[in-house]
Amino acid sequence: MATTWTNEMPSSAGFWSKAARKYAASPIRNQEAYEKTLERTTEHLGPQDSVLELGCGTGSTALLLAGNVRSYLATDFASGMIEIAQAKLKGGPDTEDHPQGLEFAVADVFSDKVEPGETGYDAILAYNFLHLVENAEDTLSRIHHLLKPGGLYISKTVCLKRRAWLFAPLVKVMQLVGKAPFVRFFSFDTLEDSIRSAGFEIIETGTYPAPYSRFVVARKL
Repeated sequence: MATTWTNEMPSSAGFWSKAARKYAASPIRNQEAYEKTLERTTEHLGPQDSVLELGCGTGSTALLLAGNVRSYLATDFASGMIEIAQAKLKGGPDTEDHPQGLEFAVADVFSDKVEPGETGYDAILAYNFLHLVENAEDTLSRIHHLLKPGGLYISKTVCLKRRAWLFAPLVKVMQLVGKAPFVRFFSFDTLEDSIRSAGFEIIETGTYPAPYSRFVVARKL
């Protein structure tokens, strides 16, 4: 029986659109960990690869990685984020240096916009993303579907299960007044078990930065 995917945007899309300007202006909290993530990701990408990024935010990571591959579709379900990303791509003094194969789109993983055609993507990237989606299991299943055989899911996920006793009550209160999005409290084990259950083999892990941001490279079986 064919799988049916929903095209409804996540309920937190509005929250992230409103937060886009503030998000864009915020500095990277741990530059060393960010550069380590980029380094490890680049090691797994090739010049002929077709890549999809989920939850790309305002596009900074996409602009850095897209020059390493043939095509790079960077998506976010928050239109406010993509507006800023498009502005980075189209304007500014360094526009001529931007990768030719890079495109931005307002979409989530279930959107028709991310369909890769017959071959599938070589890699799907998702940084600081999975803990913010309400349907993580369906999302991982859809990622598996979009990848070609042997394709890679490369991700970094905030795992706050050990601190849920502290953060969960605070998040719930902030959600009631529209000051926080949906957040899922993964542990490293539950995150990696979820990835394996979706049909992946985990081939690399790391923690950048420690102790909560889990970097995972997983191959589609």
